[in-house]
Amino acid sequence: MALYYNLVFGLLVIEMGFFTILSLPFPRAIRRSVLATASAPFRSEQFQIAIKCILGFVLVLFIDSINRVYSVTAELHSSTNSGGLQGTIMNDRSEIQARRFYAQRNMYLCGFTLFLTLILSRTYSLVGELISTKDKLDNLKAKGGESNPEIEKLKKELADKDEDLQILKDQAKSLSSHYDEVSDSKVKSRKS
Repeated sequence: MALYYNLVFGLLVIEMGFFTILSLPFPRAIRRSVLATASAPFRSEQFQIAIKCILGFVLVLFIDSINRVYSVTAELHSSTNSGGLQGTIMNDRSEIQARRFYAQRNMYLCGFTLFLTLILSRTYSLVGELISTKDKLDNLKAKGGESNPEIEKLKKELADKDEDLQILKDQAKSLSSHYDEVSDSKVKSRKS
């Protein structure tokens, strides 16, 4: 494997390790410190430029490996269709299949590295949002335990509304019973 594919493989291993660390169920304090440590280099503009250049290089290698897979596959199909000596064809075919294997390996290596980069960036942002949401929820729960004047005011208004609703229900019930009494008396007066 060429040196640059070894470097791409090293990048893939680092990304897999970082993804594993992000996925582990750490307590929130440890997870927050891991995110702060991981995001520290990305605050530097030079580091961001270097990462973008590396990912651009990996993208170029990916495109090149796709082209090699197509060209080697075309060469394999042309050697299969062509005539010639049986022993020579088998040796050539084995060599072409080996080159095809290496081209496919390089394509998958670069493709997985790029794909994992996208997944890592999204996972990192989701973990950051999760931590901030849990912090906000804890703050709201802490405020809810204390006497909040606005909450107390809303509870009082709700109790007043419930009381008004109960009064209206009682009035409706008494009106309904009064209506039933009046209608029964009218029915009795008509029959007699």
